[in-house]
Amino acid sequence: MKIVDIRPHLTRVDGRRTWVFVEVVTDEGIVGIGESTNAGGGGAYLIGRTYEMFKEDLSSDFSTALVGQDPNHIERIWQQIYRRFTALGSRGFPTAVIAGLDMALWDIKGKALGRPVYDLLGGPVRDRVPIYSHVGHLDDIDAAVADARGQVKAGYEALKLDPFSPEMGKKHRRYMDGKISKAGANYAEKLMGALRDAVGPDIELMIDAHGNFDVPTAIEMCNRMLPYNLTWFEEPCQPDSDDALRQVHENTAMPLCTGERKYTRFDFMPLLRDRLVSYIMPDICWSGGITELKKIAILAETFYVPVSPHDASGPLNVLGGAQVMATVPNCYRVEMTNHNIENYNRCLTTPLDIKDGHITLPAKPGLGVELDLDFVKGHPDPDWERMHGRGKKR
Repeated sequence: MKIVDIRPHLTRVDGRRTWVFVEVVTDEGIVGIGESTNAGGGGAYLIGRTYEMFKEDLSSDFSTALVGQDPNHIERIWQQIYRRFTALGSRGFPTAVIAGLDMALWDIKGKALGRPVYDLLGGPVRDRVPIYSHVGHLDDIDAAVADARGQVKAGYEALKLDPFSPEMGKKHRRYMDGKISKAGANYAEKLMGALRDAVGPDIELMIDAHGNFDVPTAIEMCNRMLPYNLTWFEEPCQPDSDDALRQVHENTAMPLCTGERKYTRFDFMPLLRDRLVSYIMPDICWSGGITELKKIAILAETFYVPVSPHDASGPLNVLGGAQVMATVPNCYRVEMTNHNIENYNRCLTTPLDIKDGHITLPAKPGLGVELDLDFVKGHPDPDWERMHGRGKKR
């Protein structure tokens, strides 16, 4: 079997965020699908263009095309792309590029063998994979409480939110001084208190701070949130400095979590070795796909640290993470948001099976789902279309 084409699809489902899907086409008619959605900064377009570049050899070193290669050689192709960008930096952009292709190659292998991906990864250790959702309407405490109660009623046993976002959301991905006002901190504390009172002591609550705080602010916010019995406090500070995370860890009893902006097992090893976090959350679409997520999970298992795949993207992000988490003992939950289920399913020919705070994986070969190409192609990213001469000029 040989790869004969790579087809990126950049789609905007809700008119706001672009989801990046990719098809890998073989000469035997088997088509694998994957996702490499990247958040912000034009990353989606870089990934889409790179997939187009991978169709042919370039005259420079280490620029071998994927077209013509055997899609069964998943590890070889993973390493080839990873090493190709060593001088540029192999983590981040390159691992996001790898992710969609890797997912598609596992999909092809499963389809060729007639087995689900989770069977190829060693088989399931659980019949359903637990998930958690997000609380919405955070700028209105009453509305947020109502949303949380509704999700608990729907069967979710764990919910996450950024209670600082009414103030700090404007600074998201734009870190500068790492401070929050007293009013913003007080509002966050009031919101968490209201949510804990509303959902009771048995529902797990997590905070995501999105790396917006400096060290003293992060320590203060962690300690202020201790009364609300949180499962974790996520990304208290920027992910670039493990020493900053260590200082937060040493000055709070709050369980910490990080990892969406860590990209390979090499990045997670220091976090685990130095006991800086209680949970890790690699993103399958950013860290290199199914192949690398499985390796990260196995590494974390040796430290008895639970893995909770990050998801801020589309349906294959959720499904791909669940395929891996079905096969490892140290799964906490897969992230998703109940508010996005409709958009997830609009991109697929069959809906995701999400009930009672769990996702049940399809028993079909490969990933077990197919992209609804009529919908995906019918909702293209307008900037991607413009770059290809198909959209309106500005």
